[in-house]
Amino acid sequence: MLKKISFGIFMFFLFALLSIYLSNSIIISTAKGKTYTTLKKIPKHSVGLLLGTSKILQNGHINLYYKYRLEAAIKLYNAGKIQFVLVSGDNGIKDYDEPTAFKEDLIKAGIPANKIFLDYAGFRTLDSMVRAKEIFGLSKFIIISQKFHNERAIYLANSKGIKAIGYNAKNVHSRYGFKTNLREKFARVKVFVDLLFNKQPKFLGKKITIE
Repeated sequence: MLKKISFGIFMFFLFALLSIYLSNSIIISTAKGKTYTTLKKIPKHSVGLLLGTSKILQNGHINLYYKYRLEAAIKLYNAGKIQFVLVSGDNGIKDYDEPTAFKEDLIKAGIPANKIFLDYAGFRTLDSMVRAKEIFGLSKFIIISQKFHNERAIYLANSKGIKAIGYNAKNVHSRYGFKTNLREKFARVKVFVDLLFNKQPKFLGKKITIE
């Protein structure tokens, strides 16, 4: 009996490791050549889709993922690589509003308010991709986030018939980003689970035209 339990545990971990490896490999392969780190090389698009995250950490410090994504969006706009910014993030609970926080800081950086659109129901990356197409009518755009996030988002976008590329915000290294990078491994496995079961966004709604 003990041998059977041990074998079962071994097979479970083997399957988990194999799933992580394959998911990671497929997503990286799909996104190859579709993410950019320099402004000169990235093609112009009408819209940059800025993926949300919290601005302030529990310890009261600025979230570097937020800071670097914000900076990346500002660079794209100022370089004329995008005309509009669509901010997609979580606004699901009281006093927590990712899109509005980004909008306020984008305006402070000189981007006109009428060039910024908000998606308050981007609870997950899948939701952000599907809603960009179904609600905002976008078939192509630049995704703005860290490279690891862009890769996953590009795979999801492509699976939904969207031609997306990514502009890589500066990454967060060392122990600061360890938990996020670890979660990403499992998030990539969940991509395939969600697609397999045709997972849909939590909310859709009325269509919005970006113009």
